[in-house]
Amino acid sequence: MTPHVRMPYVVTVDAGLRDLRAADHLLRTFSAELALSEGGFGCTHLVRGERPRVVVSLAAGSEAELDEVRAWLVAEGYEVTDGAPDAVGRAVLYRGAGLLGGTMTVGEVLSVSAIERVMVLGVADQPHMDARLVTHGHVRPQWQGGELVLTAMPAVGGTLVPFEVAEPTPCCADH
Repeated sequence: MTPHVRMPYVVTVDAGLRDLRAADHLLRTFSAELALSEGGFGCTHLVRGERPRVVVSLAAGSEAELDEVRAWLVAEGYEVTDGAPDAVGRAVLYRGAGLLGGTMTVGEVLSVSAIERVMVLGVADQPHMDARLVTHGHVRPQWQGGELVLTAMPAVGGTLVPFEVAEPTPCCADH
């Protein structure tokens, strides 16, 4: 389920950001300043239209916690609205995110984090629980159909890697 269904206490912050890296940084800044409950989430959302941008949402575990989050954000000068902008946020802050470094099995990823499912591009079946996932410390699952899902792709040596990489090669970088 999306954070706004699981946790009805969600706010969205529009800081006028234009890219995911800046939004990730903003969420990490919020995480350092705010004490979100263990079940809280911080997600990025792409906003299209006349003014394309990236907004972030923060989900708290209680109304009181959300009130504290909202008060801090407003005091810091952020534009805050209630609720999440959509149901397909890209999770940056979630239970266990800090534990997903190096090489882990799919089973370990599922057991230590809020990620509920791993899907592999181009493969209909779920990966085996003992399949090795090389995270490079950058794991950004997305909400899909009410589940927090990590999309992975096959890599060297029969391993898997998250589809999203921390430092993507720009399109046409070599020509």
